[in-house]
Amino acid sequence: MSILTNKHILLGVTGSIAAYKSADLASKLTQAGAQVDVILTGAAQKFITPLTFQSVTGCRAYVDADLWGNEAHVLHVTLGKTADLIVIAPCTANTIAKLANGSADDLLSITSLAATCPMLIAPAMDGGMFDAPATQENLARIKSRGAVAVGPAQGHLASGLSGAGRMIEPAEIFGHIRIALGRGERLARKKVVVTAGGTQEALDPVRIITNHSSGRQGYALAQAALDAGAEVCLITTPTCLTPPVGARVVHVKSAEEMLSAVLNESADALIMAAAAADFRPKHVAKEKMKKRDGIPQIELESAPDILKTLSNVNADKSKYRAVIGFAAESKNLLENAREKLSSKKLDFIAANDISSTDAGFAVETNRVTLLFADGTRESLPLMSKSETAERIIEHISKLLE
Repeated sequence: MSILTNKHILLGVTGSIAAYKSADLASKLTQAGAQVDVILTGAAQKFITPLTFQSVTGCRAYVDADLWGNEAHVLHVTLGKTADLIVIAPCTANTIAKLANGSADDLLSITSLAATCPMLIAPAMDGGMFDAPATQENLARIKSRGAVAVGPAQGHLASGLSGAGRMIEPAEIFGHIRIALGRGERLARKKVVVTAGGTQEALDPVRIITNHSSGRQGYALAQAALDAGAEVCLITTPTCLTPPVGARVVHVKSAEEMLSAVLNESADALIMAAAAADFRPKHVAKEKMKKRDGIPQIELESAPDILKTLSNVNADKSKYRAVIGFAAESKNLLENAREKLSSKKLDFIAANDISSTDAGFAVETNRVTLLFADGTRESLPLMSKSETAERIIEHISKLLE
């Protein structure tokens, strides 16, 4: 279940041209399962209408006039007290000043004052305003009270100037919202290392030997660990995927580089979701191999066995308290997975049949069987890789308890 499922998000929208991006954010939050109530300031309505937000959230969008209606004596209290998180995006310099000084002269500011939940703001303003001493002092004040500020980004501004002031993109804000909601969850104050993608073994300066792993399952595991409150290090090979917001990313290519990165870290848990090479060329050509020279004879040797090496180094659990592996097999799935579970001294292993067209490499879904060191087993039905990741993280949480 998504970290956002049934969460109540109060989205404040203030007077910036970036307000149009807030509709996309509201839509993303709603699609992820959150209930999204929106409050627009008077200035925000100059850029975007309440109807836009009502259309994407299915919930009423509030404006200042609602403060003085029949619900005036309770509306701001109800909105503030029922919210799991207040997000103000975009958040102008004027709104930052109001929040810093406890002003309560419109529905958004009075609701923010009444609320007891965490707050996340995404500043947005034009040239020089963000760097102005007054804005920085106000921002420091609200951050000292626990608010989280994300952004702004550098770039082209509405005035034509360039500098700090652009609201960060909705997808990035969405990631920060997940992190804010994950604080205090079951992996809070825990560190998790995840490996992802298929390693690349060079043949020459141009060509590589690799595999079909897309990295999707590893990236989903990194996101699920972040949702559970963990500090996450993602060790990844080159992919077309965007790393989850909040993960510390270590880029590698070969199995040798991945081994070095894994040994360089220490954490509560290691999830070895990457498809690391079993073999690599014994000799790497210094120059590009040319067709005119004929078909090259490529001799292979064993690539470093990351989990086997780690099992020796980590015998006393000094580097990783729990180690979880993956077994992608085309035949004898459970037999091969059990052998790997035992020989690599894993806490549990996720085995999946890569010959299946709806699971494994290059698809959005997976069907895995979890085999545990104590001999127990759990077969998961076909589900999204995100759902698979959440189930694996649940088991890791139990191990670490």
